[in-house]
Amino acid sequence: MSVPVKPIIDVHVIVRAGEKLLLSQRGGPYGHGQWHAPSGKLDPQEKPAVGAARELKEETALDVDPESLTLLHTVVHHQGDGTPDRIGFFYEATEFSGDPINREPDKCLALKWFAEHDLPAELIPYPAAGLHGSLTDPGGLTYHNWPTGMRP
Repeated sequence: MSVPVKPIIDVHVIVRAGEKLLLSQRGGPYGHGQWHAPSGKLDPQEKPAVGAARELKEETALDVDPESLTLLHTVVHHQGDGTPDRIGFFYEATEFSGDPINREPDKCLALKWFAEHDLPAELIPYPAAGLHGSLTDPGGLTYHNWPTGMRP
């Protein structure tokens, strides 16, 4: 009997300033050159909103109170390569302080504001599912990359 593998928990922060959203361009091997919201993995025993605020600060220098974050969407992502699946919580930050600074130049090529209606085509597919779900189905749940016939 195989032991179930625990999923990886990710947090993503959609930083909103009016109709503009802050995105990060990946510089590492996964999704190189593609865009996504600032994100990262939860630390052990860390609450998701706290982890989201921490990741945002680490990557962009923006400060946000975890209590002010709004959970907009959740994605269950099937990796499909034998690694654990992921559960992604997509938060929106509309109240933050500071100016965005690329604090991880080894992992991030650029930070850029995009109009909500004019997002780049080069989005990493899994975070794109959460970003689009956040914009079109707030409070919803998306199963991403699940094979046909596989029960989520």
